[in-house]
Amino acid sequence: MDLDVLVIGAGQAGLSAGYFLRRGDRSFQILDAGQAAGGAWRHGWDSLTLFSPAAQSALPGWPMPAVPGGGYPPRDAVIAYLTAYEARYALPVRRPVQVTAVRRAAEGLQVEAADGAAWTARAVISATGTWSHPFIPDIPGRDVFAGPQIHSAHYRRPEDFARKSVLVVGGGNSGAQILAEVSRTAAQATWVTDRPPVFLPDDVDGGVLFDRATARWQAEREGRPPPPPLGGLGNIVMVPPVMEARARGVLHSLPPFARLEAEGAVWADGSRVAADVLIWCTGFRPALDHLAPLGVVEADGRVRVSATGRALAEPRLWLLGYGDWTGGASATLAGVTRAARAAVAEIG
Repeated sequence: MDLDVLVIGAGQAGLSAGYFLRRGDRSFQILDAGQAAGGAWRHGWDSLTLFSPAAQSALPGWPMPAVPGGGYPPRDAVIAYLTAYEARYALPVRRPVQVTAVRRAAEGLQVEAADGAAWTARAVISATGTWSHPFIPDIPGRDVFAGPQIHSAHYRRPEDFARKSVLVVGGGNSGAQILAEVSRTAAQATWVTDRPPVFLPDDVDGGVLFDRATARWQAEREGRPPPPPLGGLGNIVMVPPVMEARARGVLHSLPPFARLEAEGAVWADGSRVAADVLIWCTGFRPALDHLAPLGVVEADGRVRVSATGRALAEPRLWLLGYGDWTGGASATLAGVTRAARAAVAEIG
């Protein structure tokens, strides 16, 4: 047996698990596919920020430094924080390691990498997130659209779309924020959403949403009526660029189109919008290809887990940070601590 615990992924979820593992006496290793620390934040667009304050966005044990002058931490500040966090707790991260398979072994689970390396551990925490699995819906005509198509995972800056006609597809926070800045440089920016976007009040940010979600979780544990929700984490937070776009009158969307053609999109009533470029802000799916040999990934792309993230079909496997199904708000900086603590405690 090589290790007690092996963690796959050194983003915010993997580092949180490492923090709690470091406090115990179990041997562990964290494997990460990235070239450097920072997880998925290294791939965010240039102007990306958190939509909660630094004080409400920290990993366990160490506060995130406040942004000088206030405001929400930008992408590079989050990367710097995660890099420093990894060093502060001397977490044993090995990178770059691309894990390709997890298999059952006689005394644990065997984790295999693309370069032929392999480890055996009594328990495995999968914390690979979703960034490497962007989702684009199978819209008729996608293959005939003549212009470039990119996912928000690969979007970087609005200047790349100057003087172009752009379709931004997707109604979440990424769609709203990308539309807000692309609409300043594009010749035309059209927003397409599955349903009318839901905008939160200006004074409600991610920190407020997390506090309310925590209050609901606590009330449910204690058998009390939960406070009413203010909105979901998928509702649109009015960060400054989105407020500015509202002031310009561009925060309106069209319903889904029926198909694409070479020069743009076509709706069921025959109306058309010309487009040079499509930006898909249509979300991600859990990156779980490495778990295929275990046969635990179901048709919906998820793994059935307990309240602590333990796989029901493989008791030596825990999943962390993929969304609410692996712990409430566990895909967020603010919310992953509770899920990581529960998973590591159960492993112990």
